[in-house]
Amino acid sequence: MKLSVVIPVFNEVRTLEEIIARVQSVSYDKEIVIIDDYSTDGTVDLLRKIEAKSGNVKVLYHDRNRGKGAALRMGFAKVTGDIVIIQDADLEYDPREYPQMLEPILDGRADVVYGSRFLGGPHRVMFFWHYVGNQFLTLLSNMMSNLNLTDMETCYKAFRKEVLRDLTLKSDRFGFEPEFTLKVAKRKFRIYEVPISYSGRTYEEGKKINWKDGVAAIFAIIRFRFMD
Repeated sequence: MKLSVVIPVFNEVRTLEEIIARVQSVSYDKEIVIIDDYSTDGTVDLLRKIEAKSGNVKVLYHDRNRGKGAALRMGFAKVTGDIVIIQDADLEYDPREYPQMLEPILDGRADVVYGSRFLGGPHRVMFFWHYVGNQFLTLLSNMMSNLNLTDMETCYKAFRKEVLRDLTLKSDRFGFEPEFTLKVAKRKFRIYEVPISYSGRTYEEGKKINWKDGVAAIFAIIRFRFMD
């Protein structure tokens, strides 16, 4: 089994080396596909050095800032592994939890696995209204997809590579999360959730998602349920 770890990156020079080291330390045959979304903080220079010294790291570059969804599409087009997992570069999610993410796929129960921040794993206590917004978006997504997820907006999604063959993804930014969810639900893929830990960061520490992305996610849920 070969694992493809897809990492979208935008201005993460402070955490990039550490997250790659953590991914590399997980004992799977793997490739790391990094997509830089037109960073301006020195990330590009660091990525070139990392790629030059790492045989299993492949780096792709956007010529303008296009968003997480566009970066993931570019990465998905280049993966060669049997299973794909999405990894953010900001240290909020712990690669040591890959085994529990992959277990339902490896034992034949699941096609897609979501890592839920709300199923009992340890997590940093953060913003109340972020939690409320996340729960609202998950509830709306569940209503439109007839699923019972607890964390639709989680970064950690793992899936068999074959899943990508049945999906035509279009969202450029954070609409990727509801789009992916609605489309795997429509195609009746077997979906599991497992508990994960979460080390959330503040806006001062580099968090990027905001209320505007939440509003956009509402429209994405409606769009991909009824109009796409």
